[in-house]
Amino acid sequence: MTLYEIDKALTDFEFEVDEETGEILNASDLDELQMARQDKIENIGLYIKNLEAEKEAVKHEKDNFADREKKLGKKIESLKGYLGYALQGQKFSTPKVAVSFRKSESVLVKDECLVPDKYCEFTTVRKPNKTNLKKALKDGEEIMGVELVEKQNVSVK
Repeated sequence: MTLYEIDKALTDFEFEVDEETGEILNASDLDELQMARQDKIENIGLYIKNLEAEKEAVKHEKDNFADREKKLGKKIESLKGYLGYALQGQKFSTPKVAVSFRKSESVLVKDECLVPDKYCEFTTVRKPNKTNLKKALKDGEEIMGVELVEKQNVSVK
């Protein structure tokens, strides 16, 4: 039974009363529904905790992979530099590997401040500062396009 079904059953629950004694005949059914609801909520909360733990483990592994990727890239560049030094631009080839060189050009900017504006790109990002907006709204300011909204956040521990 889903939580929705349990809540509906609790909402629609009608007591059966013995007309002669006034005793409630189905009180145990109500208790069972309430216990089923508690169990369902507890299980959902535990499931959330497990998912959060799994999410953290995945994030940790993602970070580990990113670190490994970065280290491997640096090692590759270092070894390429070593080969370049050893071969001094000469080709090398065996049945298992071939090493060659190709010329390329790149621009080295020694001091960005000295580069004329016509050779630069400018970017502007406009982003509302929510921290400052919240403070202003709490201080009683009225700001068009902005309102302070109270929310209920679920916390599972």
